[in-house]
Amino acid sequence: MRFSLIFSLLSLVGLSIQEDYSNPLKSSQGSDPFIVTDLGYYYLLTSTWSDVQITRAKTLEGLKTGEKKVVYRSEEIIRCCYLWSPELWKIDGVWYLYFTAGTKESLDGQRVHVLTGGKSPFDDFTYTAQLTPSWGIDATIFRTPEKNYLVWSGIAMWQSLFIAELLTPSTITSPTLLSEPTIPLEQVQNPVNEGPAALYAGGKSYLTYSASDCWTADYQLGLLTWDGVTDPLRADAWTKSGPVMNSANGNYGTGHNGFFTSFDQSETWIVYHATSRPSGNCGAQRYTMAQKMNFNGEGAPIWPVIAPPLNATLPGPAGEDIELH
Repeated sequence: MRFSLIFSLLSLVGLSIQEDYSNPLKSSQGSDPFIVTDLGYYYLLTSTWSDVQITRAKTLEGLKTGEKKVVYRSEEIIRCCYLWSPELWKIDGVWYLYFTAGTKESLDGQRVHVLTGGKSPFDDFTYTAQLTPSWGIDATIFRTPEKNYLVWSGIAMWQSLFIAELLTPSTITSPTLLSEPTIPLEQVQNPVNEGPAALYAGGKSYLTYSASDCWTADYQLGLLTWDGVTDPLRADAWTKSGPVMNSANGNYGTGHNGFFTSFDQSETWIVYHATSRPSGNCGAQRYTMAQKMNFNGEGAPIWPVIAPPLNATLPGPAGEDIELH
């Protein structure tokens, strides 16, 4: 914790201080991470493969030992196993949890499903529906002022991104193809587009996505930028660029990210997974990392994002105060 020399003095006068943190936030089963903030808590979700868990804490550092709750586990054949990439989204005051699941026999049964919760991310959830009609993983929500859209990874000629309007939290329109892995940053070992995540900054709307095979160090983030005018269901409404994040400082295969804000809404943060293996990794050995995003004078994100060394002490998010005793 910072300012340790004046900790006692601050305690006496009843003030609060902000807590430092270090990566990784989760050292194993830390892949496909997603964080939301709500009413003074961070909520962290990752792929645990066998269930859906939520960890909550009042500081980013606290997520390492935070309160855990299993919110979903099933024996249903079509959605019992290979549970991946859970995400929490609040729609009309209710929290919904989108996740990937399939059968135990193979990965061919992977589909996107949704649970319905309550007013808090730590309320109980009930299974609601399967959303994707065919193989699909890594669903997220992209928002415009008028509509919500579901974006996920599915199979066209290659593993690609699809988009559909989210009519209700549990129903979508017919999918349309949004992005295929057609450029070099997306084609290392195998052509892949997966793990989309929405970012809104400087008057523009973005989708980051994970590109190339996760069994390589070149698993990295590409970027789609919406023109803000054309129907986002059309692929030509988006411009592709990148990479906007790749391996750095001993962290390999940096990808499958999400974005969240500090409690006071003044900062945007990125959460993502990485591995210490130079050959890359697609399994539970990946760990969760987070860091503050930076923006230029016009409010546009500064790319690329560079992963810091593991265990480096970093300042926590703004507004993250802890009571001193």
